[in-house]
Amino acid sequence: MDLLVRNVVIADTDAGDVRRVDVGVVDGRIAAIAPDMEGATAGQVVDGEGCLAVPGFVETHIHLDKACILDRCRLEHGTLEEALQQAGAAKRDFTVEDIFARGALTIEKCILQGTTRMRTHVEVDPVIGSKGIEAVRELRRRYEWAIDIEVCVFPQEGMLNNPGTEAMMVAALEDGATVIGGCPYTDSDPIAQIDRVFELAREHDVDIDFHLDFDISPDGMTVGRVCENAARYGWGGRVAIGHVSKLSALPAEELAAVSKSMSDAGVALTVLPSTDLFLMGGGADHNVPRGVTPVHRVEASGVCCSLSTNNVLNPFTPFGDGSLVRMANLYANIAQLATPAAHRRCLDYVTHAAARLMRLDDYGFSVGNPADLVLLDCGSPEQAVQELAVPLAGFKAGRRTFTRSRAELHAPPSRAQPE
Repeated sequence: MDLLVRNVVIADTDAGDVRRVDVGVVDGRIAAIAPDMEGATAGQVVDGEGCLAVPGFVETHIHLDKACILDRCRLEHGTLEEALQQAGAAKRDFTVEDIFARGALTIEKCILQGTTRMRTHVEVDPVIGSKGIEAVRELRRRYEWAIDIEVCVFPQEGMLNNPGTEAMMVAALEDGATVIGGCPYTDSDPIAQIDRVFELAREHDVDIDFHLDFDISPDGMTVGRVCENAARYGWGGRVAIGHVSKLSALPAEELAAVSKSMSDAGVALTVLPSTDLFLMGGGADHNVPRGVTPVHRVEASGVCCSLSTNNVLNPFTPFGDGSLVRMANLYANIAQLATPAAHRRCLDYVTHAAARLMRLDDYGFSVGNPADLVLLDCGSPEQAVQELAVPLAGFKAGRRTFTRSRAELHAPPSRAQPE
């Protein structure tokens, strides 16, 4: 074997059972998973010291092209309208080199937090042109040793109302983007944009990932049109929708009905806890609504769900360190989830469920799969979420990508613990 990671804990996130195993790697793939592989030899042996091993975090929705631009923006109100205006103004000065530098900084944060797979949304239009696509293409190549990056091209400021944007989206699809996105709520005709995105997806045989229904009024929801089109085009299992904060305003029975429609149509959901919590409900001066869709309730109807970061250090989210453990913990707090089983599900939303959303058939701890491992400083999935467990080491295809030492206390001799 090339690599042997000894003494780690892996878990069944549904049942909560954990078992201590060793993981053997050959040619970048998992070759063996067994308890106490005595006598096994390897070119490199790593002691996992009882850490929880997960098969890498999966970031289903992030914007590398407009990360880390807080210093170029002026925020006063923390609204979606302000974020769109400030980011739209800032991007006029973006260059390929600038996008690359900020994207690299963000990717490295994500790698150090244990992310091994990522879908990034990259906008194109007559203002930004293809600069984001060019920069992200080079970022994919530069960081392929540590992370797999999938590109979703989308029209942040509308498509039908923004002549030339559709042609740029098609060019990006022909140049390697594998997902097409939409942002209907910024378009002059949201329904027509949804329909056109489905047509383009069929023409180019790509998956779909919409920004959708991003406010906290239950009026004017477009998720129904997405579900109708997914069924009509036979695109079930290939469509995801992000944000959908309107769902947070629905009574339980109406939420269940919409969730069932999504499940029947094969439409998946990504919720962005940090962004949605920051941008929604800002106009209220008391009893401020959270504005975060209850993922666990939507999932109960059979919808594939994930949690993700969305934006890092920009007007949409002036926070962020690339930690998906933090997103899982934040959601558990927002949704007031109390049980260990619920906390395990939150970890699943950034690992296995997120991988299902992106249709990653080679994800997980199975012999033959890529040896992507992240070691968390905890002993169970629920503990990872409850305590914001720190990633101590990561491996991509059996190659170590990062190492972090455990923090140490340095007590004076008079306060030292007895042996």
